[in-house]
Amino acid sequence: MSQSLDRALTLLGSLGDGPVTLGQAATSIGVHKSTALRLLRTLEEHGFVHRLSDRRYRLGGRVLSLAQRALQEIDVRQVAAPYLAALHERFGCTVQLAVLQDDEVLYLDELTGRWSTAAGLPTRIGRRAPAAGTAIGRVLLAGLPQDGRAEEELPDDLAAVRRRGWAAESAGHLEAVTSVAAPVAGSDRRAVAACALSAPADRVSPAELVRLVPELLCTAEAISLAYGGSPTPRWCENRCGARPVVRASRT
Repeated sequence: MSQSLDRALTLLGSLGDGPVTLGQAATSIGVHKSTALRLLRTLEEHGFVHRLSDRRYRLGGRVLSLAQRALQEIDVRQVAAPYLAALHERFGCTVQLAVLQDDEVLYLDELTGRWSTAAGLPTRIGRRAPAAGTAIGRVLLAGLPQDGRAEEELPDDLAAVRRRGWAAESAGHLEAVTSVAAPVAGSDRRAVAACALSAPADRVSPAELVRLVPELLCTAEAISLAYGGSPTPRWCENRCGARPVVRASRT
């Protein structure tokens, strides 16, 4: 039973990369097609897998439903939502929220910008990426604004991110994008999440996005304050006057 469960979970993980044929499914878990078919049919019965008209298999609606419920349990996403929406409305860039899990970034939320929509870039919600390869990941790895590590103990690039208070990149993990990111601080002033502005590199230059960094920092400060954190109010209180009127509950 545990072997079957292990195979089924491995198979679900492989479907996260896109639809597969029966043969591809069998290869991904190292079994005969008949075994893979039994697993797929069981997963299909429970709504975790959906069979397409071309006989390929993709993730089913049950997975999406559970993922949505899981994301809703992470309250920083709920707290950040109105602030990210306001930032998105003002500038039209893609706005993202992510957290650090091990050495990877997990994207919790994304509002797609007009350029990304036109370019057909896929949403990152629920996806992971190597933290060191993204601006949003480097902000989290730097532990901004502090994580108990002395600045001299950090790699040079992360130490620079910590000193500056934000990170930038000119090419994304999956697509050619330009991006800037800033930390969201919790009650102990550790970075509990990070938010970012991004756009296709062929439509928005790095310099153009960097000019929006003060607005991004303002948004990050506002989210931190609403979440119950105690960030240094160097941007938000000076630029938009946000105050921690209502603190979020994390019970």
